[in-house]
Amino acid sequence: MKSLKKFYRVNRRKIALMKFTIEAYDGVGLLSTVDADLGLVVLHIPPGREAEIDAIISDLKNDILIEPAEPPA
Repeated sequence: MKSLKKFYRVNRRKIALMKFTIEAYDGVGLLSTVDADLGLVVLHIPPGREAEIDAIISDLKNDILIEPAEPPA
């Protein structure tokens, strides 16, 4: 089974909050930091969990600046 990868740019001081919030929902997604200085993170989403992640990200956007980003070259 292959996970979907979505890249986001967030305030680097909020990466831990985003990671802990997403990973608190067991099996919904896994967040990894790609570049802490740039606030670039990647979210690994298992098949069938996209709607849940979209809802979580939408809610987090009320407290954290989260922007979609391109994968690094």
